[in-house]
Amino acid sequence: MRKELTLFETPGPDNTEETLQAACRRAEQLGLEHAVLATSTGESALAAARVFEGSGVNLVAVTLHAGLWDVYEGPSPEAVREAEGKGVRFLTATHTLMGNVETAIREKFGGLPPVELIAHTYYTFSQGMKVAVEVALAAADAGLIPTDGEVIAMGGTNRGLDTAIVLWPAFTTEFFQTRVREIIAMPR
Repeated sequence: MRKELTLFETPGPDNTEETLQAACRRAEQLGLEHAVLATSTGESALAAARVFEGSGVNLVAVTLHAGLWDVYEGPSPEAVREAEGKGVRFLTATHTLMGNVETAIREKFGGLPPVELIAHTYYTFSQGMKVAVEVALAAADAGLIPTDGEVIAMGGTNRGLDTAIVLWPAFTTEFFQTRVREIIAMPR
């Protein structure tokens, strides 16, 4: 099998549009019906709604958990409203790999929790790889994407999207059944 892989020279939000275009093409090629993406402000979700419009793909946008909205800009009500109007479903959830109870334990008592070792392993690909897996886990736990087939998952570095993968998601309680099947786009 041969397929196209998009590699970006640098990570970051300038890659959002190209990441979305590549992900939408791959979803169409594979006949996938679900895509999940990270969005802090709602702007990436709105961009995804535009790119995926008419594709029939169920789009789920996962925001930072509300406890981080004082550190990072939270979702824009206008962007969320407009994206929802285009069929995007939003989820605000605890981060499955970093930014959860184990993070609180590390900050209070020190050490590195096992789940953060997993997160840092995904970082060896890119921050967006960790985020893409993380939002897929959250969306699966919320019942917004299936765990019995492949989905598109997208994440980024700080803002925007720069990584897209084909993923067979699992619930967090069955994490090791998660399979990254293909890399569609990522920073080099």
